Order: sequence, then structure tokens, then C-alpha cells
Amino acid sequence: MNYEHKVKREVANWEQQMFKPPGWLENTSKTIGKRINHLIPPKVHSIITTTIRSIVRTALFGAEYTPSRPVQRTLELESADQEAKELFALYQKIAVAEGAGTGAGGIMFSMVDFPALIAIKMKFLFELAHVYGYDTKHFSERVFILKVFQMTFSGSENRARLLDSIKHWHIEKEQWLSDTEYSRNMDWGIFQIEYRDAIDFRKMLQMVPGIGAFAGAWANYTILEELREFAMNAYRLRKLQDDFEVLG
Repeated sequence: MNYEHKVKREVANWEQQMFKPPGWLENTSKTIGKRINHLIPPKVHSIITTTIRSIVRTALFGAEYTPSRPVQRTLELESADQEAKELFALYQKIAVAEGAGTGAGGIMFSMVDFPALIAIKMKFLFELAHVYGYDTKHFSERVFILKVFQMTFSGSENRARLLDSIKHWHIEKEQWLSDTEYSRNMDWGIFQIEYRDAIDFRKMLQMVPGIGAFAGAWANYTILEELREFAMNAYRLRKLQDDFEVLG
């Protein structure tokens, strides 16, 4: 079996796992998270939404996350996957150290961790794009990164819609050649709720006295692992599609 066939099987398995019914732990954590969220003042939710909006807008419209890493257009899929794994190992270590440090500092430091973790994930995604040969200077590539981010931390219904978008990106990207309408049409409230709900239970443990450092490190470790899985498979789908079009 050649490497491309192996990847196709892995991507198919990933899609099946993505839409499996949630398990007991996932359902329980979401229930607990929703109960606690009702106790959080609206002003705090507003601050979280503003933070996410600011970081995502920077990713979409600024140059802060554009990596110095060159765009690897000539890498074969197997080489790109290997480089992606090495890149992920670096960013996961950074995220774990950041989570442990802020977790040890209690609730106030955990509030600092929230925007820091999003920034780490954005930097990882931008570098990953260049590993797979896609230039983040193009606005459409930034939109793709945002869709991967959303898909990782969305519910099943929205996840299915985003996966379909990613599978047909060679067509859809044509509508994102400029940033004229994108930000105006973005529902920032829904975006932050789905993201917050996806990570809430793990990040809440970070605020528990005595286990904050361990919980923060564990939370960031698992959150980065989820992002790696979704992001690598999204780029694998694209690369396989692009290679098929070249051969065709």
C-alpha cells in the first residue's frame, strides 16, 4: 500500500470518528459547563467574545501570525506529514508549559491563559499551512484556517457543514479572494460559544486549587492534540484533492 492510500484510509476513519455519538464523559462535561456558564455574568461572556473577535480578526486581516517559515510547495505528502508532526510537537510543548504556568497561578492567571492559548493555536495553524504548501498571505488561506479552527471546536451539525466546505475548498476559495464581506457576516457570538463549550470542562479544572498546574497542562495538551488531528487531516484532504487535479 502506498502512502497516499494509507492517508485516505486514515482520513476516512477520522471522518467516521468525528460523527460518532458523544460518550458519557463528553455529555457530562457539557452539562456541567452549561450550568456554570449560566452563573457567569454577561459582562464576562462579552469580554470573552471580544477577546476571540480581536484575535481572529488579527489572524484574518493582520500580519502578526504570518510565519517566517517558507511555503513548502514541493514537499510530498509523506514528508509534509512528518514535518507537520515535528511542528506540532514543538507547539504542544509550548501550550503545555503555558497551561501549567497559568494554572499554577489560579483564577486570575487562567484568564490570561485563554487568549494566550488561542494565539498559540493560530500560530500553529499558520505554520502548518506553509508546511503543506499553502501561502497564508492569501486571504482565502486565512479563511481556511479559521474554518479548520471552527470545525475542531464545533458541534456535530456545524462540523458537518464545515467539513463539506473543506472538501470543496478548491471551489469555495474563489469567493474569499478579498476580505470585503467576511468580517461583517461573521457571527462572533456563536463562534465563541461553540469554542468555549468545547474546552470549558478541561479549562475549569485549571482553576481548582491544588491541581491547577497539572490540569492546565493536561487541558492544553489535549486541546492541541484535537487541533492537530483536525488540521492535519483537513490539509491532507486538500493536498490529495490538489494532487488528483494535477494528475487529471
